[in-house]
This record gives sequence, structure tokens and C-alpha cells, in this order.
Amino acid sequence: MAVELSNLFDLTGKVAIVTGGAGSLGKAMALGLAKYGADIVVTGRTLTTLEETVKEISEMGRNSIAITADVTNQKDVVNLVKKTVEAFGRIDILVNGAGIARRYPAEEFPIEEFDKVFQFNVKGTFLCCQEVAKVMKEQGSGKIINVSSVRAFSGHPGGYAAYGTSKGAVNLLTKQLSTEWAKYKINVNAIAPTIFWTPLTQEVLEDEKLKNIFLSRIPMGRAAVTDDMVGSTVFFASPASDFITGQILYVDGGCTAG
Repeated sequence: MAVELSNLFDLTGKVAIVTGGAGSLGKAMALGLAKYGADIVVTGRTLTTLEETVKEISEMGRNSIAITADVTNQKDVVNLVKKTVEAFGRIDILVNGAGIARRYPAEEFPIEEFDKVFQFNVKGTFLCCQEVAKVMKEQGSGKIINVSSVRAFSGHPGGYAAYGTSKGAVNLLTKQLSTEWAKYKINVNAIAPTIFWTPLTQEVLEDEKLKNIFLSRIPMGRAAVTDDMVGSTVFFASPASDFITGQILYVDGGCTAG
């Protein structure tokens, strides 16, 4: 039993795709999975930034490649999956880290920006799940990890009509896919962070007034950092979560507790 427990988080021999792999969160998740033994395919729209992530993973002794793809484009996603299987022979883990946020007052929200948020956060997540699941179905196993948000749990006066609603859709998509694909031994779960430090949130977190509004809602009194998401990612990717599916794990410093 002790030996079995020691291997609960071992990802040796596993192959993971991480979308948004050049972003702060996607890169942290990719590096975390690699540290526990996985080989990594990182994808995004800009090859040069992806190659920085590949270099760090390779220096850890893991195999890694970068494949450019727009997750909202079905042909790109099909090509991503095809090239991953050609390179590694299988796909064990998918982390849907790609996403965008736009904030405007609801009554002034530009509809083209609203649509763009849904294209990336909902359609992009679904397309990646759909194509990767075809491979996982043939294998008879797989772990899919979507990225949601505490904004899917409750509203916020900060202009999240598109982002929060899109992440609510990601939550239900996670539950829907988990019920459909459990028979194929594909686990589908989601991680829902609170606001965390990245270049995308720098404008908010460096504004003392806005920062205090956000932190007042977090009992632990601080914003998250990307490394706070690594443990939950490894957990959902590993044998430790084999009997867990359709769950939304809030990594939020207590934000949704009260």
C-alpha cells in the first residue's frame, strides 16, 4: 500500500497537451505536470513564446514540443491533436488553459467583445475537449482539466457579464462531458481560481482601490499566484483523482466560502 500511495501523483510516461501554454497560468501548469513526469505539448498562437516554455521543460529532462494553434479554429485543433499523436503516440491529459477576459459595464458591453470571450472560453474549450476525447476514447482512459473561475460562482460589479457567464458555461460543460464520457474512463474536471497575479490582471491588482475590492472578498487576504494552481492540476491529472469526475475545484483562498 505504501508503494501504491507514493505513486498517486506519478505522471511518468503520460503525455499532456496544455493550451495557452505560453501564458502565465498555462506555463505554470505545464511545468508542474512536467515536474511529476509528464511529457508536454504546449500550444498557443505565437511560436516564440511557446518555445520558452518548451526550453524550460526540456531542461527538466522531459520531452516537450510546441504546436501553434488557435483553439477557436476547428482545423487548428484537429491538427494539434494529429501532430501530438504523431509525436508521442497518445494523449493522457488535456489542460484547457487558453482563455481571455474583457470587462465593461453590462449596459455598454460591445457585442463583438462579448462574442470573442465566448469564442475562446467556451467554444475553444469544447473543441479541444471534443478532439482530444476521440483519442482518449480509443485509449480507454484520459484526464481533462478545464479552467473555470470564481466568477462562475457569483456575480461581481466589475464588468464580468461576458467572462463570468462564459466560465459558468465551462462549469456546466465540464459536468456534461463528465457524464457522457465516464463510460470511456475519461475524467473531466475543472479548476476555478480567484483573481491571480499575471500580466492580464496587473492593471487591476496595481490599482489600490480595485485591488482592495477583490481582496476584501478573499478570506486569506491575498490574490493567488500561478503556482497555487499547480497542485490541483497535478491532482486532477494523476491517479489520485481516478474516481473523481464532473467536479469544480475552487482554488480561491476561501472566496466562495462566504
